[in-house]
Amino acid sequence: MEFEQTFINFLLRHQEKYNRTYNFLILMDALISAAKHIQHYYLTGALKGNLGYANLINVQGEDVMQMDQIAHEIAIHYLKTTERVIRAVSEEADDIISLNEDTGRYFIYFDPLDGSSNVSHGLPVGFLFGIAKRNLEGPEDYHLRAGRDYIAAGMFVIPTGTFTIALKDAGTWRFHIDETMNYVKPIQMALPEDKKSWELSFNSANRNTYSEKVQKWIVANEQKYAFRYLGALAGDFHRILSNGGMFMYPAIVNHPNPKKNRPDGKLRLMYEAAVVAFMCKEAGGDAVNEKGIPILDIEPEKHHQRTALYVGSKPLVDEIAAVLRSQ
Repeated sequence: MEFEQTFINFLLRHQEKYNRTYNFLILMDALISAAKHIQHYYLTGALKGNLGYANLINVQGEDVMQMDQIAHEIAIHYLKTTERVIRAVSEEADDIISLNEDTGRYFIYFDPLDGSSNVSHGLPVGFLFGIAKRNLEGPEDYHLRAGRDYIAAGMFVIPTGTFTIALKDAGTWRFHIDETMNYVKPIQMALPEDKKSWELSFNSANRNTYSEKVQKWIVANEQKYAFRYLGALAGDFHRILSNGGMFMYPAIVNHPNPKKNRPDGKLRLMYEAAVVAFMCKEAGGDAVNEKGIPILDIEPEKHHQRTALYVGSKPLVDEIAAVLRSQ
């Protein structure tokens, strides 16, 4: 028999090594429980009729899937029971959610079901989260944190049973679910330097809507790398983290229908872009927005703020950032 180190054991040792409290362990135990329950509902969704639309529109102006609602309610339940979360931001809630303002230590920003368009096809989706700590030295002003202030960020890829987490200044680690439904076998992730495995990932159907300089860069570089695109940030970034390369979701500025332009980008800063940027940074990569500004340095002005995103191997991100900053 072979026994692998569990995530909880890994995290216990991490907290002891850095002389930290177990408050973070309680929070992560809740997120693990939420992810397992979301995976269960997803796996049984076709049988229970949970894979359709909920006949609702969320704050993003998007159709809400039944699984979106289910995942959100599961996550909020477990976060509240920790008594460690002050406030939460969810893609599926219009407002910032107050949970435990008296006892909480953490802010959490999450997308409970990234890639909803994949749900009805049974394809992989994600549960993305970023965590920041409250001000323990003085009064808390409840400001929205930039990605550089996160203490951890991670994603569950559902239903594949993989969990990736980045811990501030301690690397990015991947775990796999075992037959006992425990996440086990920590593997430290580092973006590969060998360009033979690098991939480009973007929505090719939108290529003519990007800025001219981004279009020119794509034409000049796309033949150098393999092309892969799943249509769910968690799944696409999962591949980039393993194989290297770059995931791109550029701003849309040349759409035939001007109403469909998104000059600020489409992805949400706090619980999508900053989450993968944090994980990527801890794995040796980088991420920038449409202006070539590091994603982790952007100060959020609102909790559902959008952004363009270029994330992956640092040489490629540096290259596209130079293009984006050029006149």
